[in-house]
Amino acid sequence: MIRLAQPEDIDAVEDIYNLIHDEEENGNMQIGWLRNVYPVRNTALDALKRRDLFVEEVSGNIVASAIINQLQVPEYADCKWENQVPDENIMVLHTLTVSPKIKGNGYGKAFVEFYENYARKHGCSYLRMDTQSKNIFARKFYNKLGYSEPGVVYCVFNGIPNVELVCLEKKLP
Repeated sequence: MIRLAQPEDIDAVEDIYNLIHDEEENGNMQIGWLRNVYPVRNTALDALKRRDLFVEEVSGNIVASAIINQLQVPEYADCKWENQVPDENIMVLHTLTVSPKIKGNGYGKAFVEFYENYARKHGCSYLRMDTQSKNIFARKFYNKLGYSEPGVVYCVFNGIPNVELVCLEKKLP
C-alpha cells in the first residue's frame, strides 16, 4: 500500500536512505548520492512538512519512499524539455528509494505507477524527474516505463558537486 507518510515513518525512510548510502559506499550500487549530504533525514522531514512524502508499506514495513509534488528544481530550467507546458500541468517525482534489502520485487515500478495515477488525479499530464548519469539502473528502469531523456544538466545538485543530472519526462496519454 502506498500512502502519505506519517511522522512515525521518518525513521524507516531514513533507514532506507542509509542502506542505499551503505550499498553505494560498498560499491554495490552507483547512484551518485553522498551520505550526510543527500538524501538525509531532513530531506524526508521537509517533505513530510509539505505533505508530499509518500511511503510504500508491505506487511507493516516501509519498503520504499518518494517525494511527489509540482516543485521543479531550479536546474530544470537549463534542460531543453520536449514538452513545453505550463508548470501547473507538471508533476515531479523526487528521491524514489526502495530498500536494497528487497529490491527487484516490483516496488519501484508500483511507486512509479502510483506517481502517474497521482498526477492524473491532480490534472497533470506531464511528468518530470531526474537521476544522475552514473545511475545506469535507474535510467534503464525509467526508459522501460516510457520516460525519455531530453537533456543533461551539469551542476551542483542537492549539495553534490559535479553532477551530470539526467532529466526525464513523460506525457501521459
